Amino acid sequence: MKTVKNTIPVYDICSLKGGDPGSADVVAATFTDYLRDHPNLHWPHRHSFYHIVLFTAGGGFHTIDFERFDVKAGQMYVMVPGQVHTWDFKGAIEGYVLNFSEHFFDQFLFRHQYFEHFPVMQGIASESVLRLNRKDQEQAITLLDRIISELQQGAYMAPDMIRTCILQLLILASRSSRPRNEASVTPHNRLLLAQFRKLIELHFAEKRLPKDYAELLYITPNHLNALCKDTVNKAAGELIRDRILLEAKRLLVNADTSVAEIAGGLSFTDNSHFTRFFKKNTGYTPEEFRRTYINNH
Repeated sequence: MKTVKNTIPVYDICSLKGGDPGSADVVAATFTDYLRDHPNLHWPHRHSFYHIVLFTAGGGFHTIDFERFDVKAGQMYVMVPGQVHTWDFKGAIEGYVLNFSEHFFDQFLFRHQYFEHFPVMQGIASESVLRLNRKDQEQAITLLDRIISELQQGAYMAPDMIRTCILQLLILASRSSRPRNEASVTPHNRLLLAQFRKLIELHFAEKRLPKDYAELLYITPNHLNALCKDTVNKAAGELIRDRILLEAKRLLVNADTSVAEIAGGLSFTDNSHFTRFFKKNTGYTPEEFRRTYINNH
């Protein structure tokens, strides 16, 4: 994919660092403290780190990659680096925020692809926002309180204690997010789907057909399509299309990047081809989408 300039602010974890001044890899705080220290984060922005939020009270909404979610007590969301995020809260917001860098687990986990097995860590907005039941919410609060305490006290082996708490939190979230048909999905198929999504992330601008990815996965296109239908109830081509649309939206919110530049960066043959594709799948022309988004923000 050709490089297209992107002016959405990207926050790294150092710019939001809190808790123990000696830690540049993890931030944990109550939502009240986090909003006080970072009052301008409601504007559209990206993170270069993993971002987990648990709401315990409040209202309003937040958006992840242009999907809107109402704020509700007991709601948790998990964001991966690169996703576009904004919020519009109503009233007093209470809860917890946890940020940790991509490298925080590098020397801790033997399997560097371990996070790929968590459904909530796939970077799919609709699959990473979940509602915890009361028991799970209490467990999540206990873990988040422990993380904040470890950061503040700086006790012996505090980083490893924090890592174990984060892993427990992710397991808890992933158990809560399991779809009803999860029991019928084999571990092999879950891994194959994760590999397919990873390949889409790498090649979506150049490879548009399921057969291209089936070849990389050493399976048939029919097998790939059946896998996607069984696991996420979408055709393989829909997952590819959704990723192209998401990138188009991310780029369109840059007011100083032309539609022609975006079309070229996403390997469309010309501007009109990109416009037809975008309107067919969203109901808006690229210019209409950009104008509406900028006016609303």
